[in-house]
Amino acid sequence: MAATTLKVFAPYDEHLIKEIPMTSMEEAETLLQKAFTLHQDRSRWLPKFERSRILKSFGKLLSDNMESLALQAAEEGGKPLVDSIIEVNRAVNGVEVALQELAQMGGTEIPMELNEASKNHMAYTMLEPVGVVAAISAFNHPVNLIIHQVVPAVATGCPVIVKPAAATPLSCFSVVDLLYQAGLPKEWCRAIVCDREVTNTIIADRRIRFVTFIGSARVGWKLRNSLAPGAHCALEHGGAAPVIVEPDAKIDSILPGLVKGGYYHAGQVCVSVQRMFVHRKIIGEVKEKMLALVKKLRVGDPLDKETEVGPLIKPGEVDRVDLWVKEAVSEGAELLCGGNKISNTCYEPTLLLNPSQKSKCSTEEIFGPVVCLYEYENYLDAIEMANQVPFNFQAAIYTESLSTALDCVKRLKAKAVMVNEHTAFRVDWMPFGGAEMSGLGVGGIGYSMRDMCHEKLMVIKSGSV
Repeated sequence: MAATTLKVFAPYDEHLIKEIPMTSMEEAETLLQKAFTLHQDRSRWLPKFERSRILKSFGKLLSDNMESLALQAAEEGGKPLVDSIIEVNRAVNGVEVALQELAQMGGTEIPMELNEASKNHMAYTMLEPVGVVAAISAFNHPVNLIIHQVVPAVATGCPVIVKPAAATPLSCFSVVDLLYQAGLPKEWCRAIVCDREVTNTIIADRRIRFVTFIGSARVGWKLRNSLAPGAHCALEHGGAAPVIVEPDAKIDSILPGLVKGGYYHAGQVCVSVQRMFVHRKIIGEVKEKMLALVKKLRVGDPLDKETEVGPLIKPGEVDRVDLWVKEAVSEGAELLCGGNKISNTCYEPTLLLNPSQKSKCSTEEIFGPVVCLYEYENYLDAIEMANQVPFNFQAAIYTESLSTALDCVKRLKAKAVMVNEHTAFRVDWMPFGGAEMSGLGVGGIGYSMRDMCHEKLMVIKSGSV
């Protein structure tokens, strides 16, 4: 018999936080039909000024509830409190970005009278909401990912059904409740937790016009194949982010950021620093200085303000990371530090030197607190190694040479290349997304808003002049 409730456990000490009811197939059908009927009735659409008013109020409520939202996210998701506070700050900023985009979004004039047939014609495009949106979210940013997937739908006037990760649903429900408090009628946004069968049924339904998915490639590509004809999607998966460090890089100034980018949220970030290719002239210095920084990282309870690295989301992930690290060592990698379970839920921040290019730590997304260093002679060799994985997301090059930087930007297989910045860098108004195994489409508040609209063309023929 299918479960009727979902138990939410804290990943650090595995205590039960809350038990919440799951949405049945019948309940999901009711919500989907209500959302579809809402979009079909243009008289019920929220005008832009009303959506703007709601979002302004929502942004203030997010800010007013920052502490409680950050505490909740840290408890259920395991991200250290200091970083969860930053996440909620980003969420507030994301709402501001949506408001700015909403004020600027509009259609364009299409040139006419370029041939005889178009004489005395005018043409303009306008943007309309695409329809019902299904948002499937991930656990690692339980507040901000909901903002990125739900706020664009609210801003553009699309009814949205959001399914948060089973590990972190409470933050999503809190965010959606604040939307209601801000004045959004409940039928415009519904948060549900449900089993895989219900999720798959919703995604495949012809009434869903756009799917935004953040999660594993295995699930994402399968969902894409089940979309109804004409439905669109944006898929955000993971990567194995490469970083190239040239001998002229300013080591002392760049390493703190690289360590943060690699071990932030215990490495459970889709663009986390994973593979660092370091020139042989500086590999010794980088190794020793980075080792000292990694050893200082404080691992523990995410609710402790001093914690820098929290737990992995599930004990099974600790086991997997430990297996991958031990396999890499058995295949020739040098274990510089870490490599052990601290508890059932936490893993030591780990630094590996020169793993085999065939080991899982080199070819797959670790999604854990592990960074790999590789030595290279020429940056073209580093690029060749960096490009040997089926991921295409964010990469980085550290150098003081403009020529080298620009050449790396061109050659690295990545949708975004950071110059003298780590791969986990992101602001919420920039395009963000991967290709190949890393995903499909482009995220970012404004880009998602455009995805959730379609252009309608109006052509007017005037009288003869």
